Amino acid sequence: MKLLIFGATGSVGRQVVKQGLDQGHLITAFARHPEKLGIQHPNLQLFQGNVLDLGAVEQAMQGQDAVVCTLGAGKKLTGTVRSEGTRQIIQAMEEIGVRRLICLSTLGTGDSWGNLNFYWKYVMFGFMLRQVFVDHERQERYVKQSHLDWTIIRPSSLVDGAQTGLYKHGFPGTDKALTLEISRADVADFSLKQLTSDAYLGKSPSLSY
Repeated sequence: MKLLIFGATGSVGRQVVKQGLDQGHLITAFARHPEKLGIQHPNLQLFQGNVLDLGAVEQAMQGQDAVVCTLGAGKKLTGTVRSEGTRQIIQAMEEIGVRRLICLSTLGTGDSWGNLNFYWKYVMFGFMLRQVFVDHERQERYVKQSHLDWTIIRPSSLVDGAQTGLYKHGFPGTDKALTLEISRADVADFSLKQLTSDAYLGKSPSLSY
């Protein structure tokens, strides 16, 4: 499958690229500085561009089968690159005719708010990461309003760790028996599995140990 990865040099995006290549996919890694990916592979194409530049996004979109969006804002706690970038991606997909979108969001948005504990609700998302959370909500709104075949993935707090495949997914917002952590490698694992499954088509599964 020909996959276009946005946010490819980020911590999750890098895992999606690595695992996607291992699975035999043809990967286009889109980033402002794609050379930072530090991966060389015959099935990997690096595409330098700004996700806010619709022309660049449309150019990279040509001939792709699916898109995985792992956009983040790095260490910035403000800004709208995540949501506005996703909006550009959606517009390009709809114009060019690429249907399948896997989009990374966060646990706590929408009906997954109930999964969070006091610390995440009121300290992290209520104060420290408030604008980040708002941007995630805006991003999800853009995706849900689109005419694409989308899946929004809501991982809990990202940590380093191995790809285990042993995680909970699609659990209800009332589930409190969670560690509220998930490895970046397992987020990538779950994201790539959605490319060959319709189980969460038009849905927003949560992800955690």
